[in-house]
Amino acid sequence: MAVEIEMRARFDKDAHDQLVSRLERDGEDLGCDDKRIYFYVLPDKLLKVTDNTAAGSAKITLKTSKIGQGAAFPETEIAIAREDVPAAVRVFNALGFEAEMHEAFNQRHNFRFRGVEIAVKWSEAWGHHAEFEVLLDDTPSVAAQEEAGARIRTVAEELGVALMSEQELADFTAAFEAAERDLKASAAQVAPTS
Repeated sequence: MAVEIEMRARFDKDAHDQLVSRLERDGEDLGCDDKRIYFYVLPDKLLKVTDNTAAGSAKITLKTSKIGQGAAFPETEIAIAREDVPAAVRVFNALGFEAEMHEAFNQRHNFRFRGVEIAVKWSEAWGHHAEFEVLLDDTPSVAAQEEAGARIRTVAEELGVALMSEQELADFTAAFEAAERDLKASAAQVAPTS
């Protein structure tokens, strides 16, 4: 199972624009990568159905960790046809995960800078943000994971981006999940009964 070493940062529009300008000038532009994502936040995992609108592809992803529980994300992906995205969502909902589902559209542009892939993004929940990622082969050593984390931190520092701590990530995602639960509960109270 491949392992992503992933760190995140949130920032305002000015910082977003400065980061994009720097990456356009000094990095490798990997292109637009907009996505509609149906994600299921489980206690110790993240399950996603992704419709990559920019690339015309789709996939199911299982990450056996979740944001705020460390930078290493063991990941399994299965490519699916774009027309199968609604069916995949129905399957996961029917398996009992519907209450854990969130839907989001991510505007995303990918770059590579000094061996780190950087997705500069905007979504309603996160606002302007970026993911810094190094993908490692199956079952990487602890040393390889630590080296990838160090590389990400060095690149972020060089780009003037403050990465979020694990506690900041855990607090942010917990607040998001609580707000989503409250929103769903309010919608259920307002929904007409038949």
